[in-house]
Amino acid sequence: MYKCCLLLIIVLFSVNYSFGQTNNIAGSFGSGERYIQMTGIVITDSMYRIPFTKVYDLTTKRGVIADYYGYFAMVVHPGDTIQFSCLGYKKKNYIVSDTTTIENFSLVQILKMDTLSADPVDVYPWPSREEFANFFVNMDIPDDDLQRARQRLTPQEMAFVGALLNGDAMMAYNYSQQTHYQSLYTKGQGPQNNLLNPSAWADFLNGLGTGEYRISP
Repeated sequence: MYKCCLLLIIVLFSVNYSFGQTNNIAGSFGSGERYIQMTGIVITDSMYRIPFTKVYDLTTKRGVIADYYGYFAMVVHPGDTIQFSCLGYKKKNYIVSDTTTIENFSLVQILKMDTLSADPVDVYPWPSREEFANFFVNMDIPDDDLQRARQRLTPQEMAFVGALLNGDAMMAYNYSQQTHYQSLYTKGQGPQNNLLNPSAWADFLNGLGTGEYRISP
């Protein structure tokens, strides 16, 4: 008899506790609070995605961070104010409609670039203007690329480099062709002798008069 009474008391207590929990849960969802699934993407006015944008609900003090591709997803309520912010862009607020009846929606949020202006700063490598003026007047300016190229293209430098180079295939071909043309020019006759060429003697004498040819003492 005692065991039956104890079992009846436990059953009644469990039913009462379960009924109270059900009433509490029903009250939390029956208060009119609705949840909306919001997804979207954050882009610039040039249609470029903005990665790692902060999406913050100013009403519930909760937020998320967009991924590398600017995509985000979060749960909001009707009437919430959502703030989008990212370094280098102006903040933008979006207010969820308090009369909406949908359970989810997608949003494409555009952020404009924010130009940060700072006071100009002059950087000098010298502690005073006097030292700067002294260095500017007495500094040794190194040769630029053009000057170094001109030094490498002097006749003496080119002659020295040419003496170090061996004949390539093109030089051998040109020499062979020149020899062949010269043999064709004198084919069937004796080789040309410029000692008996009056035109060559005239050019030589003219060169002596103009200084083109010089006789070493």
